[in-house]
Amino acid sequence: MYNVDTLVHPTFDNNTRQTMNKTIQSIFFLGLLFSSTAVFSQIKEEKLILDRKREPEVRNIEKKKASVEAEKNYPPEEKSANPPTYTITNVPASSDFKTSLIQGEDISPKFDAEYQDNYFQLGMGNYGKVLADGLISTVLDNDLEVGADVHFLSTTGLRKVYDWNSKQSSANVGAFLNSYGEHGKFSINADYELDDYNYYGIYALTPASNNVDLKQKTNRFKLNGYYDFYSNEILNDVRLKSSFLSDHFDAKEYQAEFLVNLSKHGVDFPGSADVQFNADMGLEVETVKTDFALLNKNSSQYLNAVLAPQIKFFSGDNYLMLGSDFSFLNKTISSLLLETEMKNNKAFWFPKAEVQFSAADEFKFYGGITGGLKLNSYADLLEENPYLLSDQELRPTETKYKFYFGLRGDIDQQIKYDFSAGFGKMNDILFFRANDLFNSTMDYNRPAYDFANTFSSVYDNGTVSEAKASVQYFPLANLALDAELKFEKYNLDNNKNIYYKPLVRASVGGKYVLLDKKLTVGARALFATDQTTNSFRVDNDEVNPELYRSEENTNDTVGGFADLNLSAEYKVHKNFAIFALGNNLLNTQYQTFKGYKVLGAQVLGGVKISF
Repeated sequence: MYNVDTLVHPTFDNNTRQTMNKTIQSIFFLGLLFSSTAVFSQIKEEKLILDRKREPEVRNIEKKKASVEAEKNYPPEEKSANPPTYTITNVPASSDFKTSLIQGEDISPKFDAEYQDNYFQLGMGNYGKVLADGLISTVLDNDLEVGADVHFLSTTGLRKVYDWNSKQSSANVGAFLNSYGEHGKFSINADYELDDYNYYGIYALTPASNNVDLKQKTNRFKLNGYYDFYSNEILNDVRLKSSFLSDHFDAKEYQAEFLVNLSKHGVDFPGSADVQFNADMGLEVETVKTDFALLNKNSSQYLNAVLAPQIKFFSGDNYLMLGSDFSFLNKTISSLLLETEMKNNKAFWFPKAEVQFSAADEFKFYGGITGGLKLNSYADLLEENPYLLSDQELRPTETKYKFYFGLRGDIDQQIKYDFSAGFGKMNDILFFRANDLFNSTMDYNRPAYDFANTFSSVYDNGTVSEAKASVQYFPLANLALDAELKFEKYNLDNNKNIYYKPLVRASVGGKYVLLDKKLTVGARALFATDQTTNSFRVDNDEVNPELYRSEENTNDTVGGFADLNLSAEYKVHKNFAIFALGNNLLNTQYQTFKGYKVLGAQVLGGVKISF
């Protein structure tokens, strides 16, 4: 390889030479960043995850995790010197299954560049896209922080693909209050989210009119509060979460969760000066009540109480954790298909253990076993698939056990990696199947969900084998590259295939800050293999022409996808920036769920004001 210095004219001074070296180096790494995503040029899919979480980010925290995972911790000395602040983080993303979510990569620098909490950004693009996003907060004299945020995103949809309405929009408004006391912090936040969209994925039956009503709308209000103690002495933290959801078809769902973490950390092990242990006890009570007003009018109420003791012995980076989860589940279900209301109580025990052996920072071997019970709610299902029928059977998913082992490490603070594999036994594994027509009469005046265009939850028992790999590489202080790969194979007891679970998912991307931290560029490519699904063919009944006849294909596929996404932000002034986002840049209108094509190449530009 040529030395960069040999490319510089000998009459240049040292300062000029160093400047040119940095410029050439920047061009080289910029080319490397974009060429790394060009591998996935055969693209069929897009996926955007826009996760706006109001959580403080505090570095170098020593407080240990309790049995029920804690997310934020503040030692008193750090609090007094540098009070932690709450920010809203848009997790980097690439594109989306919902055509309304088109923002793509979050282009805020995540390196050492100056960061300002208060901002407002506005953008517009093709497909009638409009983006408005902002956050404002302030810390009062009495260590009280108050703030609010707003987010709006919309698109006119695929007007050239569908004759009917595929317009979608989402809006989110939130407010929060944080109080930093002498012994801990108290926080409360309220959040309202609106999603307004259409069941536009019609493939088996063409509507008689392009003005057909396909509308669905969901409203969700969340209120959360918690108190987090700075120390780990006995009472660690207390949390309360609650939410209410309703939709266009009068479905209603209430959720509440109460968690308490008790802990005693850093206790010397008798007879050994090098070994210490942490003792934790997690207490959790969660309830979900869901009532549907359509068709079978399914109704369910689940109450789950969890007791999670845990003890962890450690010496340096080596440790052994032993624990258990005891769950006590009470359920009440009813529907038009059941003659009477069904009630049931059941107790579960799940093993928890993990061991890590650290040969060096570069090589840490680990393995363990875990399990648990997950309550599935209508709100959770809608986040995976917004095109669900507003009448679902909800069951908890039980992971009886999952064995796993892996290798992770940190090489010279430049390469971080984690490779793992696992095998588990699960009951009531959740996935989605396409629905048939609910009314076989040849009637064109149909409800929005009765065009074979919705999905319902399906459950089966079985096993899952998985392998995961993730790598992060930091070749420069202002350049970060990452890659992830996940293999997931299900073997079900009653179904030949699991629907909408690709065998392999992968992503590769990075972010680069250059020009003295004024320009930030990002790139990400995602792909996944084919997904199996069921589908329906609808024809006129030969015997009775006034009826439709449906034929189901239980082994249909939705093609595998890949997606290329780019982003850039240029800081014109410390308080003013311009940005551009590109999603699905290979312009492939692939399907996410059967019948639901996504937007093609999307370009959005706008301005961002920070203050």
